[in-house]
Amino acid sequence: MFAALITGKGTVEMVEFADPTPAPKGVVVDISFCGICGTDIHAYQSGKPYHPAICGHEWAGVVSAKGAEVKSFTEGDRVIVATAPACGSCEACRAGQADRCQVAFLSMIGRDPLAPAHGGFAQRIPVAAARVVKTNTALTEQQAAMVEPTTVAFHAVRRSGIHLGDIAVVQGAGPIGLGTMQWVKAAGAGVVIVVEPNEQRRSLAIELGAHYAIEPGEPADQLVKQLSHGLGADIVYECVGRPFAVQAAVDLARRGGSMCLIGLADQDAAITPGSWLIKEISVTSALAYMHEEFEMAMGMIADGRFRTEPMHSSTIGIEGLDAALSDLASGTSTQTKILVDPRL
Repeated sequence: MFAALITGKGTVEMVEFADPTPAPKGVVVDISFCGICGTDIHAYQSGKPYHPAICGHEWAGVVSAKGAEVKSFTEGDRVIVATAPACGSCEACRAGQADRCQVAFLSMIGRDPLAPAHGGFAQRIPVAAARVVKTNTALTEQQAAMVEPTTVAFHAVRRSGIHLGDIAVVQGAGPIGLGTMQWVKAAGAGVVIVVEPNEQRRSLAIELGAHYAIEPGEPADQLVKQLSHGLGADIVYECVGRPFAVQAAVDLARRGGSMCLIGLADQDAAITPGSWLIKEISVTSALAYMHEEFEMAMGMIADGRFRTEPMHSSTIGIEGLDAALSDLASGTSTQTKILVDPRL
């Protein structure tokens, strides 16, 4: 069996692995679709090594084998990748901080004891049974493959402390930004503004429910001032993942407002601490998600409160991964979310 791995700057290799068999507490999942994440794009651009288990971590599929100790799944179950539930026995759990479980965190970043040697850009993948969740029966295969990034945005908005009626700004209209924008609306924001340089993505933001979609820089600054009577946004979500965007988010916020950091910049960001201090900015950040949030997010996709279909721009086979990453890394791509189907 072959799996695609990003092995250097602008380099994708097909690496051969033995056909997987499940560990006693593991399952083997036949991959239906795996999304390309911004993390994959950053790795392709920079060549910086990252754990191979997260090279393709937005997957959904069908259980094809299970270990002897697995009781909660059977062959044929549709599942999605998640993070493990809190273990109950690590230092964080024993301190009453189950939401910071160290075992769940290791599974989240692909470093748990049963972490595979590759991600979901493959026909099959062996993982711990604790890391998969049964797919909501109302979801299509394509919707299921977009649950993982959807839940990243869901977790961030839950943590952010948004209030009913808030003026909210979302920086970036990639998959995470568009997901964040939809959850912000569902959470009761009064006005939702998306800041995005790409015209096609701005149009998609409006289609998905944003009240305004505007170019960054002076146009965004003026629109936010106009809508907030000169005060600034109540809350700004940073979903660009570039160093310059961190200070830009704070610049758009009002005094006493807040900023939620979601995008992961691969370099240090220059900030103006005085503006953070003067504005008394509250900051939250969100790395990924918690186990129980997958069921919540799937339910809201199933009932139509969150739409994944408009974000799914194309489907490719594994052989097309290199070209797709090159396109997405160019900064001029017209794609939003590309799904890889290893069956093609």
